[in-house]
Amino acid sequence: MTSLGEAFARLAATDPDLPAVTHDGRTLTRAELERRTNRLARAYQQLGVVHDSFVTIALPNGIEFVEATIATWKAGATPQPISARLPAREREAIIGLADPSLVVGVDPADAMGRPSVRVGFEPDPALDDGPLAPLVASSWKAPTSGGSTGRPKLIVATQPAEFDQVAPYGGLFLIQDGDVELTTGPLYHNGPFMTAFATLLKGGHTVVMTRFDAATALRLVEEHRVTWMYAVPTMMQRIWRLPVTERERYDISSLRVLYHLAAPCPPWLKEAFIDWLGAEVVWELYAGTEAQAGTVISGAEWLAHRGSVGRPALGEIKILGPDGEELPPGEVGMVWLRRGEDAPPSYRYIGAEAKARDGGWEALGDMGRMDADGYLYLTDRDTDMILVGGANVYPAEVEGALDEHPAVMSSCVIGLPDEDMGSRVHALLQVDADVDEDDLRAFLAERLVTYKIPRSFERVDEPLRDDAGKVRRSALRAARVG
Repeated sequence: MTSLGEAFARLAATDPDLPAVTHDGRTLTRAELERRTNRLARAYQQLGVVHDSFVTIALPNGIEFVEATIATWKAGATPQPISARLPAREREAIIGLADPSLVVGVDPADAMGRPSVRVGFEPDPALDDGPLAPLVASSWKAPTSGGSTGRPKLIVATQPAEFDQVAPYGGLFLIQDGDVELTTGPLYHNGPFMTAFATLLKGGHTVVMTRFDAATALRLVEEHRVTWMYAVPTMMQRIWRLPVTERERYDISSLRVLYHLAAPCPPWLKEAFIDWLGAEVVWELYAGTEAQAGTVISGAEWLAHRGSVGRPALGEIKILGPDGEELPPGEVGMVWLRRGEDAPPSYRYIGAEAKARDGGWEALGDMGRMDADGYLYLTDRDTDMILVGGANVYPAEVEGALDEHPAVMSSCVIGLPDEDMGSRVHALLQVDADVDEDDLRAFLAERLVTYKIPRSFERVDEPLRDDAGKVRRSALRAARVG
């Protein structure tokens, strides 16, 4: 058994001068990261961090976030990352659920009585920076999710903080030893968190962006010869919206894998990236933070199964109807997942209950179908579906068509009450140019049947999706329904 702390120490001992993490032009070598996190772990222990406690990490993307996470593991605790920009009420709700032994990145007055350190905390330089006695937390991570309800919950991994338990995730993400990875998304989200630390544990170099910017991402790929890049469809669209001369000015030939996840990718955008980068570079994963099961698909497979998110690469998946009956290929129902018939659970919730069925099956709320070859196709979340005069409208499909319009930067489709049809399709749009609604409808008419075309449009100034590509449709709808 090798603790995560020991794994980082071994990497530092093997090649101490290799780069480990870069942010905003600053790079730490493996040896520097090892010494700094040893000292920081001891400071955390002095502040009250004990074995198997949670450490809430409310830091922006950067080296400090990486150091805080590794120091937490070395102190024998579980990192519990949250957004540094959370409203006070939501942050307090999460701290109340986690009951952490330490809050990192929050003013003491806002830490609800828990020990805390502010952003930029540096431990006493007199503290020892040599190796610590190995400690292994029972859980290696505990990210949060608001889901479609907006009520926070902790998703506590059941895998301990051991190298042999965590490193295999690198294989699922196609991360190879020594990769240079570009972390484009917020590290408090599960996907960027897992891929960044899987890269480090496999002896790679992670380049962290503070926030995603399309041109900056391409520049960093060229500058650092990035081989593996995390993306969500929102990022892909922003890259594609760059002027062609800007997009093609950078040498991104080092890129072996562009891995996208977290939200549905419009088929037109996926195909554009396959044409640009090559089918062998573009990969997609579908899974929840809970990791009961997941699918993976290559660009080449996607071209043969257009619109699919792949076949199970982890666990098992089946499609059930409203009465629990297993549906035949091609029929849409609820997507159910499990690790295996006798497999132990991959997580536990704090603050929520799983939607579960006998046999270890659980649902995350996604609707979809499977084809005869076992490929999964997602339609939308069951809570997001809009019933228009008895017909099902899936917002993700409409958003995919809207986002194809050159003036649309992002979109969100919700259902609003309608006396005649029960619901009407309403589109919120962030646009970068004037666009006539009749022109939009004509554009959509070439891509959607009539009942799926929004009856009304609303222009907004703020981005509709966060940095991880997530959107809270229920909150947007509630704000308009009252």
